[in-house]
Amino acid sequence: MSLLPKAMLLVAALGLAACNNPDRFGAGGAGANGAGAGAGGFVDTTGLGDPNDPTSIAYFNQSIGDRVLFAVDQHTLSPEARTILAGQANWLNTNPSYAVIIEGHADEQGTREYNLSLGARRAASVQNFLISHGVSAGRMRTISYGKERPIEVCSDEACYTKNRRAVTVLSIGGGV
Repeated sequence: MSLLPKAMLLVAALGLAACNNPDRFGAGGAGANGAGAGAGGFVDTTGLGDPNDPTSIAYFNQSIGDRVLFAVDQHTLSPEARTILAGQANWLNTNPSYAVIIEGHADEQGTREYNLSLGARRAASVQNFLISHGVSAGRMRTISYGKERPIEVCSDEACYTKNRRAVTVLSIGGGV
């Protein structure tokens, strides 16, 4: 038997094996009790939880806000950023089971080295604010991506503004 028929047979066997668990969606299969939906018809396909649950990552991201923006070449927090971060600190103090990674980002202007340094200063500004508002330093770490992970890629101020940011990323587990 040549290689192609063996490979096709293996793929077919794996495909059938994947379909071999009729109860993989719980009692009654996928169609039982709301076609696999959770309470209220919500299905979490992101792993972030229900955006209506005030203890979920989705709620934090959508209702509290997971990012703050910065001015050109700045790492100081604006009044708007301080308001968002105060909300983050309150949420984090209420939900101590989450660990935090603060990502610092910059726009595409400037050198890679400069933007990595600026991103680090932005992340540190956010971390220091959260610490000053009672969030344990042991739950947080920072990382700078500089200009390496833009939200928008173009050469105008509207894109640059979105890329000058710090993002608070949550994960389950109080220590980092």
